[in-house]
Amino acid sequence: MQREMRNDSSVLIVVDVQNDFLPGGRLAVPDGDAVLPVVNALGTRFENVVLTQDWHTPGHVSFASSHAGKAPFETIVLGYGSQVLWPDHCVQGTEGAALSAGLALPHAQLVVRKGFHPAIDSYSAFFEADHATPTGLTGYLRERGLSEVFVVGLATDFCVAWTAIDARRQGFATTVIEEGCRAIDTGGSLAAARSAMAEAGVQVVPRL
Repeated sequence: MQREMRNDSSVLIVVDVQNDFLPGGRLAVPDGDAVLPVVNALGTRFENVVLTQDWHTPGHVSFASSHAGKAPFETIVLGYGSQVLWPDHCVQGTEGAALSAGLALPHAQLVVRKGFHPAIDSYSAFFEADHATPTGLTGYLRERGLSEVFVVGLATDFCVAWTAIDARRQGFATTVIEEGCRAIDTGGSLAAARSAMAEAGVQVVPRL
């Protein structure tokens, strides 16, 4: 039985399905490639699709290699708050930063690049990690009359959750589709993300 198409006021946001987050990448999310068939199938049910792309400068502040004596997954405090330090990943123009060739979403209308400010990390598709510097996605969605957001991608506990929470805070009805996501889950991050999404009013469903 064919599943219904979503109405034209809804949008599927596909978060960071990039080579560095897939098996063999610099910051591979466990089982990350399992989202590809799910995301591609979901894409056929949405008229409106937006992709996001982590797009870091070399020597980005979020990289452990930028801080002497620090190792990946340690946490430091920056001017905008707590920052997990990551392996170098999704550096602008590298193969690791490229969107996966396994994505089959030719009708996607927008790619939002984030994390390109050298001194600010960015998980959310809507705001940099300082919660103040916008990407412009809110205005894009509003000007197009899109009011309902569905989020999938990598990773559940960071970029997916932050995107969903910011979408809800910007007034969009927001749903995370779990079968289209995978998590890193470092230091209890997945449980914390689920709690934060629930508190923000994000609906989390196993599948659509």
